[in-house]
Amino acid sequence: MKAIMYGAGNIGRGFIGALFSTSGYDVSFVDVAKPVVEALQARGSYPLRVLDGAGYEDITITRVSAIDGTDADAVARAIAGADVMATAVGANILKFIAPNIANGLKLRFAQGGAPLNILICENLMDANKVLEGMIKQHLTAAEQLWMDQSVGLVEASIGRMVPVQTEEMKAGDALRVCVERYGFLPVDRDAFRGEIPQIRNMVPFSPFDFYIRRKLYIHNLGHATAAYLGLYTGKPLIADAIDEPEILFLVEGAMLESAEALSKKYGVALPEILRHISDLLARFANRSLGDTCARVGADPVRKLAASDRLIGSARLCLEQGVSPAYLCVGAAGAVYQYLKENAKAQTLEQAKAALAQLSGVVDGEALQAQILAYYELFAAGESLGGIRRAAQRIKAAAVGGAV
Repeated sequence: MKAIMYGAGNIGRGFIGALFSTSGYDVSFVDVAKPVVEALQARGSYPLRVLDGAGYEDITITRVSAIDGTDADAVARAIAGADVMATAVGANILKFIAPNIANGLKLRFAQGGAPLNILICENLMDANKVLEGMIKQHLTAAEQLWMDQSVGLVEASIGRMVPVQTEEMKAGDALRVCVERYGFLPVDRDAFRGEIPQIRNMVPFSPFDFYIRRKLYIHNLGHATAAYLGLYTGKPLIADAIDEPEILFLVEGAMLESAEALSKKYGVALPEILRHISDLLARFANRSLGDTCARVGADPVRKLAASDRLIGSARLCLEQGVSPAYLCVGAAGAVYQYLKENAKAQTLEQAKAALAQLSGVVDGEALQAQILAYYELFAAGESLGGIRRAAQRIKAAAVGGAV
């Protein structure tokens, strides 16, 4: 059995490619990083280190090879002959690989058109629709019809945390990837075409919309909130941020608000989501991962998008009658960080403009007023305790209590 793993980075090698290999597939990584491609070609294996807080377990991932992503013909031939495929290149890179995928599908169609399922392992809402549109631009009408019937664009929810790999983590081996132990891969059961492939730890769910939003509005939300509060207070690591009681309180509060909204919208029992939050908070505190606030908080433009982790979850709360008092703290922290990174003045006017431009949050919205109230505290250098007390007051007022 042959698997194509488009992207030989942290998630490609550290998660999906490893699952393919340990499920009995011969895995061909596709990447444009020549040193990685050449090393995989030469060795046919790479080391995976699973970090468990106090220690680690070393695993060797075998049955692997690599293809230079700039060799369009070689990539097309590999896709045409694959049994399963996945992408993990980053949302912003999908448009660059779509032509190669289209060429592979063209060749597959010409050779008889056996079904192919592509696991889309990107942090992107509606990633299947986005990639479908990009690919179809390069296909004929007949090829598009075949694609609709025979190519499954399967969204996946990537829960495994894989930090930026430091030289210390690589321990003298450029191919080594350090990861946390969590390794389940929820996927969209309804998107598969033909038989669902047997892949270790892959869990097909239907309907899948809840799991995509749980990942974005619980995991990614909590991670981002911890990062922006950590950056605000000079914490280098996510573990350092979560070790700070005030940050932990605000992060957990935001995650609980989102959990309540998700439970109401999808009819999922709240205790199930709360158990997931407890697990995540423990995993965020895994110091051996060395995950930095700078990495997790990178690209505030994307994280402040209207349907992304901060604003999307806050809007869902409002839709479901849940006050996003703690959620808005993270959004305000992201606005503060965005202005700081772009050397813009830390003023209310600039914050308003950023919210309107990046998030579609405009004058007259209750959400705008709440985020800006917190933003003013950030801009004034308020302590975490002061920000927490403000959030508690807003939350208490929203639910009819008092502080």
